[in-house]
Amino acid sequence: MSHTTTLAVAVGGHRPDLSHLAGAEVRYAAPAELPAAIEGADALLVWDFSAHGIAAAWPRASALRWMHVSSAGVDRVLTPQVIDSDVVVTNVRGVLDDTIAEYVLGLVLALAKDLPGTLRRQGGRRWEHRPTARLRGTRALVVGPGAIGRAIGSLLGAVGVGVDAVGRSRRGGDDVFATVHGPDELAAVVGGYQWVIVAAPLTEQTRGLVGADVIDAMAADARLVNVARGPIVDEDALTEALLGARIAGAALDVFHHEPLPESHPLWGCPNVIISPHMAGDFFGWRDSLLDVFTENFERFRSGRPLLNVVRKDLGFVV
Repeated sequence: MSHTTTLAVAVGGHRPDLSHLAGAEVRYAAPAELPAAIEGADALLVWDFSAHGIAAAWPRASALRWMHVSSAGVDRVLTPQVIDSDVVVTNVRGVLDDTIAEYVLGLVLALAKDLPGTLRRQGGRRWEHRPTARLRGTRALVVGPGAIGRAIGSLLGAVGVGVDAVGRSRRGGDDVFATVHGPDELAAVVGGYQWVIVAAPLTEQTRGLVGADVIDAMAADARLVNVARGPIVDEDALTEALLGARIAGAALDVFHHEPLPESHPLWGCPNVIISPHMAGDFFGWRDSLLDVFTENFERFRSGRPLLNVVRKDLGFVV
């Protein structure tokens, strides 16, 4: 491909350096500027995680052939118009898997060993000896046995946790998951696990999957960890269960509304760890995300198959 490729870049607070791209006319655009930038563009890089402005700009994207999303989740861009279009969507699958798995292991260890309680006592200069839980011999249920879920399962398995999963359908186990349950089994089986780890993409099938029935069925000593998307979990039901001490705790990196409002009762739960959607962000993460886009841009320019093509009807890379 010898002609110039027009690339629109949806940005928020951070603007990536794309000066290394050969044969590119780059149009950086904040949400309000995106309609003008996307008109006539061959490709769109969604660098702003929030993806604000894309739906409004889409009617002017008639020349667009490829959209790359710099996150693993693509739910924010998969509007019905995008799904019905011929535009190919790619993401950064594989870049954040190990980091998110490490973060989940850190959260699980922190909850099992009551590190928040230790830090509270340290802040009050209180020397209070107490026992904590063991991980080995406990059981975890990973909701979403994709690449991220498998990385999580592998790390948990390495420290002696028995790991099963809930996927799109029931199937036999493998080297990571002893059993993969179907989604209709979730409420029936969840009571047998001390750890419920949500790692699924947000799709029409997973929205609200961890509902009030599932949370009510969790064991009293169970903890829920969500590093996927907030709307997969019934946040009101979870909050009620935590405030009522019906489950042992939670570690939440994602929420229905981000940032989590200061008035939300989850902030006041002593058995909850809250983090600001940062599970996959490691030192140098933006460079790694940009490397994936650069490789795909060169493939796009030369007409070669793109990496990490999203099945738009499913909402993730198969």
